[in-house]
Amino acid sequence: MDRTLKFALASLVFNMAFATYHFIMGLVTSSWWLLTLGSYYLVLSVVRFVVLRSKSGERFIAKFTGWMLILLSIPLAGTVILSVLRDRGHERHMIVMIALAAYAFTKITLATIKLIKARRSTSATLITLRNISFADAFVSIFALQRSMLVSFEGMTEAEIVIMNATLGSAVCVIVFLLGVNLLRNKKALFKTLDD
Repeated sequence: MDRTLKFALASLVFNMAFATYHFIMGLVTSSWWLLTLGSYYLVLSVVRFVVLRSKSGERFIAKFTGWMLILLSIPLAGTVILSVLRDRGHERHMIVMIALAAYAFTKITLATIKLIKARRSTSATLITLRNISFADAFVSIFALQRSMLVSFEGMTEAEIVIMNATLGSAVCVIVFLLGVNLLRNKKALFKTLDD
């Protein structure tokens, strides 16, 4: 558990840096997509910080995080709408795309490892951190896909819009369901903890 919390703290620092990068790039390029994505990562970082530092107990942690993930799915839906209507993404150099791909796939791999480790756990903190990791990883995959579609040739404008709408909508639903999962399963989890 201690190693998991240390890793979550390192993820928190990295997410804050990533959120700051998106804010700065959003301001420099006047991109609503990057500003919204920076806001998403910032709020997710605050949620992770609350989970790591909260003394209120596991019930509060699960409930707070569940509601925050549900609320985060709303601005995330806004990013999907932006990606479909006006900001299809920015073309990036191949080296940057490789770095973004490595980052996104590392996140999804680590989130999956956390899922396997926390599967039998009764710790609400571990389960909550797992859900936060998945919410973070899926948004990174969506951001990667947006950049890849405009950075590499082969798809028409209409196909890019369809791909952004489809994957973006799926990510919104997943983040919403991760929040619902925490709210729905916390009763069973806490019953187990109380026994």
